[in-house]
Amino acid sequence: MSINFHNPDQYMASLRTIIAQGRKRVGILIGAGAPAGMANDDGTRPLIPAVAGLTTQILTVLEPTYKIQIEGLKADAAKHDIETLLSRIRSLSNVIGKTQVHGLDGDGYRKMAEAICGEIGKIVNVRLPTNFSPYSELVSWITGASRSHPVEIFTTNYDLLFEEAFERAQAPYFDGFTGSREAFFDPASVSDERLAPRWSKLWKLHGSLGWKANDHGEVVRTGQTDATHLIFPEHLKYDQTQKAPYAALLDRLRSFLATEDTLLVSIGFSFADAHISARIGEALAVNPASSVFAFQFQTLDKEQCAVELAKRRSNFSVYARDQAVINGVTAKWAPPLEFPTKDWEPIRHSYWRESPGGGPPEFQLGAIEAFARFFANARAPQAFAPVSVQVPVDTAPEAAASTVETTK
Repeated sequence: MSINFHNPDQYMASLRTIIAQGRKRVGILIGAGAPAGMANDDGTRPLIPAVAGLTTQILTVLEPTYKIQIEGLKADAAKHDIETLLSRIRSLSNVIGKTQVHGLDGDGYRKMAEAICGEIGKIVNVRLPTNFSPYSELVSWITGASRSHPVEIFTTNYDLLFEEAFERAQAPYFDGFTGSREAFFDPASVSDERLAPRWSKLWKLHGSLGWKANDHGEVVRTGQTDATHLIFPEHLKYDQTQKAPYAALLDRLRSFLATEDTLLVSIGFSFADAHISARIGEALAVNPASSVFAFQFQTLDKEQCAVELAKRRSNFSVYARDQAVINGVTAKWAPPLEFPTKDWEPIRHSYWRESPGGGPPEFQLGAIEAFARFFANARAPQAFAPVSVQVPVDTAPEAAASTVETTK
């Protein structure tokens, strides 16, 4: 009986070559697990909670005022995360008018939605750590090579951390908006391929701090940090103008993967968002020459959404802590006894951790700090000294990771 295994050295050597050269069209999909795996300046974690933590904090604040509504909405829905609840609340505010549901009419639910967005804004309105920052290291990788195509970042997160990382490095980026006082969204520019490669593209798939609807119902970027237009776009019945940012950005994700010879790398994303996973699956089916590498924090048995997609699409690979699904083959990690080159040992330490307590060794790029350091060091000719990076355990699917040892 044959025993399959995956050699992490083989796959990480190939990835390291791709991301160091700057010739391939590369995108990054960032989920809530990324800021959840980062620390504040004082060492406390998380920098921003993942969806489960965000939901708990917001509902705790709202419960004294909206306890009846929260209990009723939870009873009506199978999913109870804050994005699903907000979508339901927004829908009710638009359709029930003076009719009451769980004790509130449409105007009451509108105010409840505003209260939720206000609390989300308070929680996600944080700054990057002063010193070490995985986002800054990713920007360092982006700006550290001459590129044939802009790097495209797709994120479901509402925070402004990537914007801050680009601005700290004085690296230009484009987010689909143009203007000054109330920047307007330009759908045509999102699909335009003529942007200079030194300009990165930052696509906020679920909205962002600073987005709001103006008097005409159009989504604008204000430059402020209040949160009034954070939504789960697939669940709302917007008119065409209001829907434009979200539809255009999701279409951009699909068209990016439909382009010849592209690689999308994900970190901190559970693939539980059906509307995003569906577009990724459609594009991979149409374009076998594109690939997705999903770096997941948890063990493979807990990453079912990603695994299901990998089973359907051989060009979708899942890199979990204990196993991987690559080219449709599920197998445990098993690095060879010998290194592929004489100076490979410190490079292996950047993605592979031998457990000091005698436990099983683990693949560690599902943690944002190890992931970003691997990318930042991709152009290093050989060795770099190990450094300990502490990443907290979080039970949320998107969360990123336990204590890991990575490289500097």
